[in-house]
Amino acid sequence: TSVTSAKVQVNGVHLHYQQTGEGSHAVLLLPGMLGSGQTDFGPQLKSMNKQLFTVVAWDPRGYGKSIPPSRDFPPDFYERDAKDAVDLMQALKFKKFSMLGWSDGGITALIAAGRYPNLIHKLVVWGANASVTQEDVRIYNGIRDVSKWSEKVKKPLEELYGHKYFAETCEAWVDGISRIAENSDGNICQQLLPNIKCPTFIIHGQKDPLVPQAHAEYIHKHIKGSRLLLMPEGKHNLHLRFAEDFNREVENFLR
Repeated sequence: TSVTSAKVQVNGVHLHYQQTGEGSHAVLLLPGMLGSGQTDFGPQLKSMNKQLFTVVAWDPRGYGKSIPPSRDFPPDFYERDAKDAVDLMQALKFKKFSMLGWSDGGITALIAAGRYPNLIHKLVVWGANASVTQEDVRIYNGIRDVSKWSEKVKKPLEELYGHKYFAETCEAWVDGISRIAENSDGNICQQLLPNIKCPTFIIHGQKDPLVPQAHAEYIHKHIKGSRLLLMPEGKHNLHLRFAEDFNREVENFLR
């Protein structure tokens, strides 16, 4: 079955999304920093069960094809993304849906599930964190300069954005995250975790160079009844690198 692309107006911006499958269970895929459905979820859009699921991958405002506007990072940008994501799914007439959130998209998904518990059916997050430590800021500063990124990771993003937008947006993201670390004891959404009522599955790659395992353990500890899976060989992009294992685990959880 094909993947369709479209835009819909939500909260004053035109949000781009891709959609595939005709299952009764709607699932929203939430990409990471600078990410889009196209760059972040190829194997999921291609291979997730189209009979069971209707899969939607969105481009948050200022990312992917949801430009304009240009991306910015006010103190509440995660909250803004969470509201946009939920309102997008409502605009597409999905009353209740599950979320798969990677990295920044995982943070967005945690906030959405905490703020709108009645709308979220099930939740899967990986590479996410509920707070920012000084150690995290040190790690993020290590990726501030995109010219030092590996060719493989850099190339699709440069093709999508052009070098200037890509480089400037990455720097702005690091600055935005660093401000959260300074201004609010590093708390992003810790207080919302106990509000999450839906079944929750946390996956963590034990070789993730960007997100220390303590973050996954904290989220697991503070979401009642959640499940934690550690992947010994997984890095930050475990859903791409080990797509088959990831898709199987996630589909079994969503069924």
